[in-house]
Amino acid sequence: MHESLRRSYAEFFARSRRLASALAKNGIRRGDTVSALLPNTPAMLECHYGVSMCGAVLHSIKTRLDAAVIAFQLDYAMSKLVIVDREFMPLMQEALALATVSPVLIQYDDPEYDGVPADSEAADYEVFLTRGNPEFAWLMPEDEWDAISINYTSGTTGDPKGVVSHHRGAYLLAQGNALTTSMQKHAVYLWTLPMFHCNGWCFPWTLSAIAGTHVCLRQVRAEPIWNALADEGVTHLCSAPIVMSLLISAPAEAKRELSQPVQFFTAAAPPPESLLADMKAAGFEVTHLYGRRKPTVLRWSMTGTIAGRICRLPNRPH
Repeated sequence: MHESLRRSYAEFFARSRRLASALAKNGIRRGDTVSALLPNTPAMLECHYGVSMCGAVLHSIKTRLDAAVIAFQLDYAMSKLVIVDREFMPLMQEALALATVSPVLIQYDDPEYDGVPADSEAADYEVFLTRGNPEFAWLMPEDEWDAISINYTSGTTGDPKGVVSHHRGAYLLAQGNALTTSMQKHAVYLWTLPMFHCNGWCFPWTLSAIAGTHVCLRQVRAEPIWNALADEGVTHLCSAPIVMSLLISAPAEAKRELSQPVQFFTAAAPPPESLLADMKAAGFEVTHLYGRRKPTVLRWSMTGTIAGRICRLPNRPH
């Protein structure tokens, strides 16, 4: 779901295969990096599937970074193709002017974005998909330790550090999410957690594994969140404690009555007891992930070193 947009899993699967096919036709090979500068939109979900379906590695870029940091990441990841939301195209063009790589540029035009169109000659994402085959014979990893994604720290204390996730780690965390959160089949998940943040803690894959509903959210704002919770029957979401404050402090006219309990998973510094009490009164069941647990789980599944084995990221200097 994305506002008025509704797609079935059959459509999601076909579009992901089209993306994989179009990437392959554009010269993307196993081990190449495809970068994405996208908010939580259907295109970002499709990137989490279509990129790996052609054997490539997904590089999700934080939308709040400056051009110099993005340029560093593009060079370090050796990006071959970049998919960019229209809102962030000026930022990407500035980054590419600083980078040494010259990736193919694809622009995603989200109908929910009403900003000024970017001046870009980049290929249109939807047109790019039409070049792909919905019956594409997508690739399985040659080894479960092959890379599925590469993410970077923000670079606040120096150059960004790259962290590679392999297929095995992503699979284990995706399955572990459902177990840890007691997420039932057909859960309805609201995308308040950025998918560029550790691949959305692997929930892009968790939700599909349990045949759940992805409810995309372009911007984290109180009124759209309350509307999604009430209108779409959201059962689960993840976010930082600041989003709790955003919801509770929203104007009374923006808040909605919830007909279902909502599981809210958070991390970082624990919120005040009064905020937790307000969340409970509003219909939320908050689970605060233990401070060491989240980084421990992510580190275990994403650094690429488990039991002495090293994650495989082809065509990269080590």
